[in-house]
Amino acid sequence: MKMQLPTLKTSRIILRDIIATDLENIYTGLSAPDVIKHYGISFDSLEATKEQIAWFAEPSQFWWAICSPDNKTFFGAGGLNNFSKENKKAEIGLWLLPDFWGQGIMREAMPLICDYGFRELELHRIEGFVEIDNLNCKKAMAKLDFKHEGTMKDCEIKNGKFISLDIYAKLKDSSKMD
Repeated sequence: MKMQLPTLKTSRIILRDIIATDLENIYTGLSAPDVIKHYGISFDSLEATKEQIAWFAEPSQFWWAICSPDNKTFFGAGGLNNFSKENKKAEIGLWLLPDFWGQGIMREAMPLICDYGFRELELHRIEGFVEIDNLNCKKAMAKLDFKHEGTMKDCEIKNGKFISLDIYAKLKDSSKMD
């Protein structure tokens, strides 16, 4: 059984556990062409999206719903996946509904997620894999002190074509990356 995640917050956002009633919002996000353009999965029905809700509940995933402070507006979701206790690392991921792009929500949510990973999960390394043409995400990673480590050329197939991914990482002691 997975433990319940703590609620994380700033003055503008809260990160709370993803619950079954988030299904429709998650479907809206993971079926929106602008969101899934740079995201690894998509869904074409509410029923299919239940698979994602189940994935969020797996013990190696630490994902939150990103909402307004009053919990009335769902902005998106973010968290850490592929948690490896043995290697003290995880991969960060985040997506927002297009109505909330450009408002600094990603730059506010990602430090909360990283702090949780370093402090509570005792991670040493948080990785981000970004499609090479996702310029907005790459800018956000740089602003949050993730270091570009390289590019994996033609490492995945998406929509029947090979894509390349830029690798970003942040270490618990960031000075080790310089």
